Amino acid sequence: MEKEKSYKVIDLREIAKQLWARKGLFVKVWIVTLITSVAWIFPQPRTYDTSLTLAPETSNEISGGSLGSLASSFGINIGNMTNNDAIYPLLYPDVVSSNDFIVGLFDVPVKTIDGEVETDYLTYLVKHQKSSFWSYPKKWVNSALETLKSEDDRRPIGGASGKVDPYRLSRKEEALVKSLRHMIHCSVDKKTDVITISVTDQDPLVCATICDSVRARLQNFIISYRTSKARNDVEYYTRMAAETYKEYQSALDAYSHFCDTHRDVILQTMQSRRDELENEMSMKFQTYTVINTQLDAAKAKVQERTPAFTILQNASVPSKPSKPKRVMFVFIMLFLASIGTALFVARKELHFSF
Repeated sequence: MEKEKSYKVIDLREIAKQLWARKGLFVKVWIVTLITSVAWIFPQPRTYDTSLTLAPETSNEISGGSLGSLASSFGINIGNMTNNDAIYPLLYPDVVSSNDFIVGLFDVPVKTIDGEVETDYLTYLVKHQKSSFWSYPKKWVNSALETLKSEDDRRPIGGASGKVDPYRLSRKEEALVKSLRHMIHCSVDKKTDVITISVTDQDPLVCATICDSVRARLQNFIISYRTSKARNDVEYYTRMAAETYKEYQSALDAYSHFCDTHRDVILQTMQSRRDELENEMSMKFQTYTVINTQLDAAKAKVQERTPAFTILQNASVPSKPSKPKRVMFVFIMLFLASIGTALFVARKELHFSF
């Protein structure tokens, strides 16, 4: 024989009566929650977001046709598989988050929207960042413990030279670079290779300036990488062209001097010597011509390998802060406090045990 199941009945009307009877408690909880949430959220510095989208020209040899369309539906770009580049678009976010790239942004000149601060980005980050008064106790403790830290930990950001070495970061510099990785984001669409760069900052004008600087530096990196071999070829053929021109000029001078000093020659040995100098001059000139042709081809290769960029959406100065959402935060805290208070008041009817 099956055991009879016992069900606990919840009387909603009784719960409503209990909640109404304890309305004074709700008011007290709301007042305390409102004061606490406002005191917490309003001193927090506000931040702004801006972003841009960039479409670089790819060096794909084939488009993939119907196979490429099918692969793109699964988030796979067949062009990347046929691309000869070692650094393909999906690795651009890693480039932007690298120490070299982020430290390179420290020299960017920035200006706040109110015009009060005009300096480089590193100085702006170190000396002109706002913080809530809740963070001051932590700063005081860190300042008091400064003497107990190692020499490397006490070294100021940038050191005596004011320059940050990306290959040897102190703990303070490493913490600053790490915070910037959370402020600067780069993503690449797997299907279209469209690059999206977004930046968060406390000042809207600085935010837009850094976003555009990241775009410019990433473009320069891509151009430099794509054209590196072609530019090396140009340097090589330029050097070879200069050397072969000197050799041709030397052969030309030797032939001209011989002809000037041996006019109306009759001896066959002199004629053979003149023909030998003339042939050598012709060979040097042909070599110089070939090298010049290869130099022109290498220069054309640099232009061919230089990708074109299309800015689909440029960075703009944001007009409204993105976070924190102060009003929303206060309402959420009041809602959670109301739910918690209601559960506490109706714990017996809900068969909760606290």
